[in-house]
Amino acid sequence: MSKEILFNAFAMNAVGHQSPGLWRHPRDRSGEYHRLSYWTELAKTLEAGLFDGLFLADVLGVYDVYGGSPDAALRHGTQVPGGDPSLIVSAMAAVTRDLGFGVTSNLTYEPAFPFARRMSTLDHLTDGRVGWNVVTGYLDSAARAAGLTKQRAHDDRYAVADEYMDVVYSLWEGSWDDDAAVRDVARGVFTDPERVRPAVYHGRHFSLDAVHLVEPSPQRTPVIYQAGTSPAGRAFAARHAECVFVSGPSYAALKPRVADIRRLAVEAGRDPSAIKVFALATVVTGPTDAAAEAKLADFRRYVSPEGALTLMSGWTGVDLSTYGLDDEVRHVETDAGRTALENITRADPSRVWTVRQVAEHVGIGGIGPVFVGSPATVADQMEAWIAGTDVDGFNLAAAVAPETFEDLVEHVVPELQRRGRYKRAYTPGTLREKLGGAGPKLPSSHPAASFRSPRSLAQAAE
Repeated sequence: MSKEILFNAFAMNAVGHQSPGLWRHPRDRSGEYHRLSYWTELAKTLEAGLFDGLFLADVLGVYDVYGGSPDAALRHGTQVPGGDPSLIVSAMAAVTRDLGFGVTSNLTYEPAFPFARRMSTLDHLTDGRVGWNVVTGYLDSAARAAGLTKQRAHDDRYAVADEYMDVVYSLWEGSWDDDAAVRDVARGVFTDPERVRPAVYHGRHFSLDAVHLVEPSPQRTPVIYQAGTSPAGRAFAARHAECVFVSGPSYAALKPRVADIRRLAVEAGRDPSAIKVFALATVVTGPTDAAAEAKLADFRRYVSPEGALTLMSGWTGVDLSTYGLDDEVRHVETDAGRTALENITRADPSRVWTVRQVAEHVGIGGIGPVFVGSPATVADQMEAWIAGTDVDGFNLAAAVAPETFEDLVEHVVPELQRRGRYKRAYTPGTLREKLGGAGPKLPSSHPAASFRSPRSLAQAAE
């Protein structure tokens, strides 16, 4: 039996997420990103479509690689202005029961102690429906905003990330026993001090000696998402991630990365099928193939080529304003997002990309594929990508928001359900359980489990 296809909506608390210029389309409402009602309405739409989650992207810093200035990003609304993704989650959780929320947070600039408290708080307020997309950053502008001259070298960021994970695991998993908050009214004891201990960590990059401020949440550790698929990123994902976000324009780009993540997971002592891989994609659909193609042609009228190149320059660290439109994009080593550049220089040797082609491709949905057609045609394309790459589902970006998501719920979801490829009801429980986990907490094979107290381990074994 074919596995069910997983869906995340891929959005950002910003204008101009993955389709630069489309904020100008008369039906696009992404400019309302700063209104809470926009997000609560979207959450209800996604839950009606049984989406597994809303994956909220974020970036600290502005895209200022293109032309050496933030002007193009500001002019075209290229992921700026933008707000904090975590602050909209509680409101969306209040109007839904099952929808999950993946929150991007950059560990390079987030002190671990307050971040761990924030995520535990969200896990409580969502009844265990929150995940963390672990990122290390790729913009020098973010480093300068934090008082640095430039970001750390690419692979060094992952070395820091490994230590950061140990710090937050020690807080989430080790500081409190499951039953520490006894709430004993008769004795006047809310928390038994014998069941709480400081999380102590001393490493090369971090030191911590502190009691976690929040009692154990439903999942303890939020579901761990990870979005980097460079060699260092894949190794990190194999150790820590439960869900991995990949992006690329072709099977050739994605298939070897997915296979390598699963191989490395086995080497790390983990079940490779337990890592759910989501590929970036955008859907443009209509009642017929012709109607969908006409809709895509309409959308392309609003694409900002300069905005698209501004995005790609930020992702890759290569200033594409210095190229001619018909120049070939060649590979250079940078400390930005290495996979983004490999997508158009190395991943598929059969294709050579010009700057003009990059702008055209990125203009709708970023670097992922665009599935265009009737619901049946789109479902065929999705099934082919699942078979051709071994991904588990899709992070679905909007061309026109929230219309793209509404079209998916109305047209594509019923077609996939008819084929037996999409769920008809949510699995009860936390986000981890909905995604196939055996329980609300991480399994013993995950490195976070090593931070649990002997008492917690004994209780879990009973």
